[in-house]
Amino acid sequence: MVRTGPIQVVERVPPHKKFIDGVAVRNVIITNQCVRLYPPEIKSKDSQKLPIVLHFHGGGFCISEPDWFMYYQVYTRFARSTRSIVVSPFLRRAPEHRLPAAIDPVRVAGAIPVHPGFVRSNRSRSEMEMPQTPFLTLDMLDKFLALALPVGATKDHPFTCPMGEAAPPLEGLKLPPVLLCVAEMDLVRDTEMEYYEAMKKANKDVELYVSKGMTHSFYLNKIAVDMDPNVSAQTDALISRIKEFIEKH
Repeated sequence: MVRTGPIQVVERVPPHKKFIDGVAVRNVIITNQCVRLYPPEIKSKDSQKLPIVLHFHGGGFCISEPDWFMYYQVYTRFARSTRSIVVSPFLRRAPEHRLPAAIDPVRVAGAIPVHPGFVRSNRSRSEMEMPQTPFLTLDMLDKFLALALPVGATKDHPFTCPMGEAAPPLEGLKLPPVLLCVAEMDLVRDTEMEYYEAMKKANKDVELYVSKGMTHSFYLNKIAVDMDPNVSAQTDALISRIKEFIEKH
């Protein structure tokens, strides 16, 4: 079992109404969907309405939950830093619930894909050359998407390749402003950058932020965030850039 300090990363953190380090945690039901809320403690300088950040947690639509300690330590920090209410749904997971079960449409003021994992059926150069990590290996990528995508679909499906030939043309889509966050050493960096270039070509409002020298979902690795000054600094910078985007939109 992977551990981060004395707490297992997959240990469930129960809700708490009390504000701990400035953040409370609640589970609520919204239209038959259980979601976890991370509201920050209101400060005098806060506006009357705090922004809401909806985050779909990782795990290839097959594993993980928003109440795992791995996400708890990120969501609470994010809520404190950005003065936002972080909302993360308990996704209906594959293979029992294949896509699009986990991604029902919502209306948003902006979108912030953080290491979204866009891919194609053919291996990209970064998939062949970048390091595999406990947070993403080629085997995980292949197996999770095989379980999550509709039966018979390949990685070229629009769910995982929104810039591909099978996807609706980006030019014809009404999209909110987008901040695409990419890790420089991510296995799927090249296809994520391909999405960015396709968005620019389609004249969409898209910004790019690259975490230099970082791998996929590095900010979830609490040991590295706590012990490695570079990872800590890159995590701070990522949160700051996201905060800037939220305040802008």
